[in-house]
Amino acid sequence: MTAHANKPLRVIQWGTGNTGYRALRGIVSHPDLELVGVHAHSEDKVGKDAAELCGLDKMTGIIATNDAGALLSIDADCVCYMAIGETRVYEALDDWLRILSSGKNIANTAVVSMVYPPFASKKLTGPLSEACAANHVSFFTSGFDPGFTGDLIPLILTAGCERVDSVRVAEIMDYSTYADPSFTGEFFGFGHPLDFKAPMFYPGAMKAGWGSVIELVADALGFELDEIREDSERAPAPESFNTDMGVIKKGMCAGVRFEVRGISDGRPVVISSHTQRLRGDIAPHWERLSGDKSGYRIEIKGSPEFNCEIDLKGDDGDHNTGIVTGTAMRVVNAIPAVCAAEPGVLSILDLPLYTARARP
Repeated sequence: MTAHANKPLRVIQWGTGNTGYRALRGIVSHPDLELVGVHAHSEDKVGKDAAELCGLDKMTGIIATNDAGALLSIDADCVCYMAIGETRVYEALDDWLRILSSGKNIANTAVVSMVYPPFASKKLTGPLSEACAANHVSFFTSGFDPGFTGDLIPLILTAGCERVDSVRVAEIMDYSTYADPSFTGEFFGFGHPLDFKAPMFYPGAMKAGWGSVIELVADALGFELDEIREDSERAPAPESFNTDMGVIKKGMCAGVRFEVRGISDGRPVVISSHTQRLRGDIAPHWERLSGDKSGYRIEIKGSPEFNCEIDLKGDDGDHNTGIVTGTAMRVVNAIPAVCAAEPGVLSILDLPLYTARARP
């Protein structure tokens, strides 16, 4: 619960990477939030003003530290957590429990299974629920995908339906400008042989990543799922070329397509589809958006049917920048609602509609 009624909510930003960078900017400019602390893991960031870490000209007076104890001694309402991610889940859990035990709410992007707590492991939700109840605070996770494009937007569209037969959300994206070869590139196997055992293609990995939004949408609409299925394919580079995702040699993976499908009574009712290319001519037979744009297609089958395409761009005109900014701000803008919520581990189904706020 909020501790500073009618005053800006005091926020600590935890993590200053691609997403944390944009969250810092969003917190500093948000009229209802006040930045009071920054946690940075990298030694080269410790000791720097928050403005230096997010490209702002005006210094904030808030200096980044890696001293978690000192940060948690600060009077704050919420921690915006964007640090340890999917590969170190239980380290993240240790952080979360320390934060919640200090009496601070958490708005999180780090572990996507927590987008829908009933889907997540009880090894996570059990201790988090206990900590939230004991300290009268809340824990909320969202993002862009999984998150906003796969849960809230399709659910809003279904509000105009008499009948919903299925919901399909497709991300169709050029990843060539996404400069993250060491994590995302390796995770998807870009630049490796088509049979490379990339983490994304381990059995159950796709379900672990996107099953949360599948179950959230199914539960919200009243579908009873029998199972969640996954399938995928990869496409080779026709020649060698360079991208921000790394050097892609001829014959190596330059495109990935996969689907995660929630099955009810033998048919897919909630589908999360992803088509990711490192160049526009990769796998020309795969799905595309109109005008070969990068973005999302949301299809609601039923009565009436909805077909919605979302084209997004960041300040620099690039769609990948737009996605990272959207991921950060989906969580930053949730902070007032999270702080006002009843204690617990929350999903979007537990919060009211929230929006960005006009800047003065």
